Amino acid sequence: MEEHIHRYDVVVVGKGNAALCAALSAREHGVSVAMLEAAPEDESGGNSRFAGGVMRFAYDSVEDLKKVTDLTEEEIATSDYFTNTADEYFDDLFRLTSYRTDPALSEILVTQSLDVMVWLRAKGARFVPNYGRQSSLVNGRRKFFGRLPIEVSGGGAGLVQFLDKAARNAGIDVHYNTRARSLIADGDRIRGIHAVQDGHPVIYEARSVVLACGGFEGNPEMRARYLGPGWELAKVRGSRFNQGDGLRMALDAGAAPYGNWSGCHATGWDLNAPEFGDVHVGDQFQKHSYIFGLLINANGKRFVDEGLDFHSFTYAKYGGEVLKQPGQFAWQVFDSKVTHLLRSEYRIKMMTKATADTLEDLAHKLEGVDPAAFLQTVRAYNASIRKDVPFDPTIKDGLCTQGIEPAKSNWAQPLDTPPYHAYATTCGITFTFGGLRVDPENGQVLNVHLRPMPGLYCAGEMVGGLFYFNYPSGTGLVSGAIFGRIAGRGAARAAAR
Repeated sequence: MEEHIHRYDVVVVGKGNAALCAALSAREHGVSVAMLEAAPEDESGGNSRFAGGVMRFAYDSVEDLKKVTDLTEEEIATSDYFTNTADEYFDDLFRLTSYRTDPALSEILVTQSLDVMVWLRAKGARFVPNYGRQSSLVNGRRKFFGRLPIEVSGGGAGLVQFLDKAARNAGIDVHYNTRARSLIADGDRIRGIHAVQDGHPVIYEARSVVLACGGFEGNPEMRARYLGPGWELAKVRGSRFNQGDGLRMALDAGAAPYGNWSGCHATGWDLNAPEFGDVHVGDQFQKHSYIFGLLINANGKRFVDEGLDFHSFTYAKYGGEVLKQPGQFAWQVFDSKVTHLLRSEYRIKMMTKATADTLEDLAHKLEGVDPAAFLQTVRAYNASIRKDVPFDPTIKDGLCTQGIEPAKSNWAQPLDTPPYHAYATTCGITFTFGGLRVDPENGQVLNVHLRPMPGLYCAGEMVGGLFYFNYPSGTGLVSGAIFGRIAGRGAARAAAR
């Protein structure tokens, strides 16, 4: 069968946030750009479509926030936005990655984060205060906690819509149902992509190729191989099209792997959610208010410090902890004192929930859990809580337990106010941390001898070396935009030469 040939200056593989930013950035430099999207149009957008849409960027004051969103004088006067200075951002990133994050990549991520937000806004993205998920009213003042006061209007799906529109206006060609299969190499130089479009072979010749098509989280075989036994059992929070194709073809061409290949971002996810993400439900299968309750396994025991930190700094790690439990599940248990604090995802129709007026009744409704051990755990927990510290959901309040393992470090209130509610969760994988080694300045992929691979660039989840062991909420979309913009610029400049 004769292969149809397309020719462009720059070909971007993928069509999520990072890919769209790469394509828009390349187009700014006057080159012709095509995007290859494995999904059909209605399922396109990669994992970005499923992202909550919070954006973690460095800001010193509300003046910086005004550069990315329109705040009214009343919103400014009645709210505390706190700060996320460059130093605070670095501290969070270093602490969560156990100081393993690549120094050059993390420097760019933090120092260019506000600038890329302004750039995204100029491309038509709309940002709004993060009222629903990262703020609370305290004595009439709105307090934004966790250093995440801004989100994209419409979440990750909204961001994709904004960037789609910008791509159309910029004259970028998008080829749907087009799965990239292998790189076309001429010696060391990458000259294009072999792909399959609607079942037919097709060639894309290009001066530069940008790979921005996600990690291997959608591929159970690769999950078991790299993340370890049991990871094939995780639910996939996002796109079923992220099969690791980009990583595989780059490694086949001699690219250097980099970063935490046995690590990933994985969260608490409804026990009976579908195998892959559902674009109509988005990220609402997640359950992130566990900091105000208890996490209970099949043995009726707690297994993590639910109140170690704000969920933004523990949720991406605790999904993996749930996967390690017997039966790969855990129940999140709350009483009615905290019902008003539970995030919006606790109010959707599609979830696995138990409710009871007594702890004894609840114990028998927690499917798969040892009821006697559960009651023993709750009684010991209730008896261990300090009486001299006030509860405050907007700060790490120090309201902790004493004399039990694991401890609960903050927000420890007794379970004593019926009705009681519990939600069954398992592990939902978001994205994989392992990726390719790139030149941080231009996004060019390096080969296994750490030499630049002419014609090959990379962005998004495929960039290795940023995240190890854990992940600060809101960093993924910002990182994808920054390194997408860098890779697109690098690819376009090389193509123009």
